[in-house]
Amino acid sequence: MDLGAFKFERILNQDSVTHAISFLGTLPNAEGVHEPAIIRIEKLALPESSAEEFAQIVHDVEKIDLNDIYSWYFGRLKSVRDVKINVIFPATELHIRKYTKQDNFLVRETPEIYERVVKPFIASFPPSRTKWLDDIISGKKEGEKVLHRDDTGPFGYLIIPDMKWNLETVSDLYLLALCTTNTVKSLRDLRKVHVPVLKNIKDEATRIVNARWKNDGKDVSLRMYIHYQPSYYQFHIHIVNANHSMGFGMAVGQAHLLDDIISLLELDPDDGPSIVERMTFTYGLGEQHGLYPLLAGAE
Repeated sequence: MDLGAFKFERILNQDSVTHAISFLGTLPNAEGVHEPAIIRIEKLALPESSAEEFAQIVHDVEKIDLNDIYSWYFGRLKSVRDVKINVIFPATELHIRKYTKQDNFLVRETPEIYERVVKPFIASFPPSRTKWLDDIISGKKEGEKVLHRDDTGPFGYLIIPDMKWNLETVSDLYLLALCTTNTVKSLRDLRKVHVPVLKNIKDEATRIVNARWKNDGKDVSLRMYIHYQPSYYQFHIHIVNANHSMGFGMAVGQAHLLDDIISLLELDPDDGPSIVERMTFTYGLGEQHGLYPLLAGAE
């Protein structure tokens, strides 16, 4: 893909927390016809090794201001990969809406609203929306990145690095545990029978991380959580360094700690409705999210 052929149209969003900016434009397809494309450029965290090479990697230093013992400068980096570029091509209208800056609103989802509104919304998604996930699960794509796979238990799963991680900076460590079956689409589908596999994911993720990415010889403390609503409806668990600053991804209402969900499910009766079936969830949705207009007038 020739990013030099990108034709800029407009800025979709600029995020000062994640130091990222998203553009909308077009790129040529195989036939040379330009189609919509989204390019997201995100500033990467500096690798720990760069501290020892500070004088070599920072140049063109320009003073901004000075006050007593404090001073501020602009500078440029060299010999360091300092940005990550994500490309969505061809981008659909849904992608454009997702990456466009938008206001967020709190909504309440009762069990009745879930059955009447949310469940049909999830079922309406065409298989093409998750083809990229199917390719990972089947091994057609990113098979070399899979860190662990377990197809036993009430649902199978694999652990893989998230595309947002550069695989180097431990402070930004970010993995995903991805369900390999379509029987569990979101947190709402979890039941007491799933507790053993959820505990297994927690144990395996901890083992893998500390076998491969110990931080200065010390175990890495991990935060594992589940989004609701998720960005896609193939059940998955986010696994990050506990010191990772996740911004909106850790917002109250959206992120539910894996340990808390396990504890709730352990309280379930052996038969009858699950706690997560009976709960009312309150969470934020962007005004461009497909669910927002459905839920805004649902009560």
